[in-house]
Amino acid sequence: MISPAEMRVLDRNAQYFGVSILELMENAGKAVADAARSEFGGAGKNVLVLCGTGNNGGDGLVAARHLAKEARVTALLARSPDQFATPEAATNFERLRDVQILAGLDKSEEAIAAADLLIDALLGIGVDGPLREPYAALIRQMNASGKPILSVDVPSGFGTDLAVRPTVTVTLHDVKEGMTAENSGRIRVADIGIPAKIAAMIGPGEFTLYPVPKATSHKGQNGRVLVIAGGPYTGAPALVGYGALGVGADLIHVATPASAASVVASYSPMFIVHPLVGHRLLREDMRQIVDLASRVDAVAIGPGLGDAQGTLDAVKEIVRSVSLPLVVDADAIRAVAADPKCLAGKRAVITPHSREFQTLTGKALPDVPEERAEFVREAAKAFGATILLKGHVDIVTDGVRVKFNYTGNPGMTVGGTGDVLCGVVAGFMSKGMSAFDAARLAAFTNGYAGDLAFKVKSYGLTSVEVADNLGRVLSEFL
Repeated sequence: MISPAEMRVLDRNAQYFGVSILELMENAGKAVADAARSEFGGAGKNVLVLCGTGNNGGDGLVAARHLAKEARVTALLARSPDQFATPEAATNFERLRDVQILAGLDKSEEAIAAADLLIDALLGIGVDGPLREPYAALIRQMNASGKPILSVDVPSGFGTDLAVRPTVTVTLHDVKEGMTAENSGRIRVADIGIPAKIAAMIGPGEFTLYPVPKATSHKGQNGRVLVIAGGPYTGAPALVGYGALGVGADLIHVATPASAASVVASYSPMFIVHPLVGHRLLREDMRQIVDLASRVDAVAIGPGLGDAQGTLDAVKEIVRSVSLPLVVDADAIRAVAADPKCLAGKRAVITPHSREFQTLTGKALPDVPEERAEFVREAAKAFGATILLKGHVDIVTDGVRVKFNYTGNPGMTVGGTGDVLCGVVAGFMSKGMSAFDAARLAAFTNGYAGDLAFKVKSYGLTSVEVADNLGRVLSEFL
């Protein structure tokens, strides 16, 4: 079963990775035509295909073309032919032969009354909010007709107060979340030709999950991040902050030991720096950190903290005490490995590379990504967290779902790119994204930013240049 949101991710990724939308539409329409024959009988029938302007309508047009070989087929377009929303739907309209064309509501009741079978290809999974005309009227007319109805992918209006009540639904690729026999009739699943490898790949489709700010939003409403980092290392907190800012977080608070605070503040006037008491993070800093956490939406902890025992003890205490979405990276991974129970009930992403994964689990990873995936999935399940395993192929899993990211390049072995990634994950989580969604979008975004930097600087790229390109990734794909 797949959610409508996840199907939108998959549709966009399939196109990005070279799967022809026209081919998918052809496969979908043929499957609908096959279902019309097997479920209702095709020869000699009067078939009315009601088509919207998007790809769902395009699927219906393909079905109409196939059924026209043996039945009397009419295509009723919700809007005029010059209003198709996708080139693929327009192409399949141009391919129609031996099909009568109607548009709008003028003759819709008459056409529905004359049909033996109605094929509902008005609206797919992208419906949000009240239905507009002529869709609402057409759905009411279909439901009142008493005629058998075959819906394409989901019943039109699925998830709203007004939806088609079909006899059969041919759902594409997988059953959509929420579909039942009561709201979708008999459900038939059609394989439309999306390869399993592409279904498991992270791509720009993940950007459909990005919470785009409202025009009326104001400072702080689009993500506030607390970075707990630094001390022995002064660059790491700034790189985490750059990562969060680069993906649109509004405010970056940095809690760092006093010895590092002035250095971190000097990197950017955008950082709100809060000096801690000593030269390292310690339990004595807990009260201040808990107070700071009350002002933010997500926490990133670990980069540059060092591995002194007192610091690791403080990390465990902070992780245990903070109820916010959390990114655990670098030195904090060692602390969590020593006390996995501190993550119980947390919305957390852990971001190890292969050596840190061995520290976390005691298990060495094989080299092949597909072989690594099961190790990582089992660890995520055991920790009750999402794991983003960094590598030449990133692996992201919440213990159930597993996805692979192929962006990034060998130039990103330079120090600090993992700190930027930590900030990117935290930035997305501060906007309300789930741990798994934030991690997979972050892996793609950080790697793609590195690829943009590589085009200019080759193996001389720096982590700052990766961070500088994050906004360009958003600009390209949002």
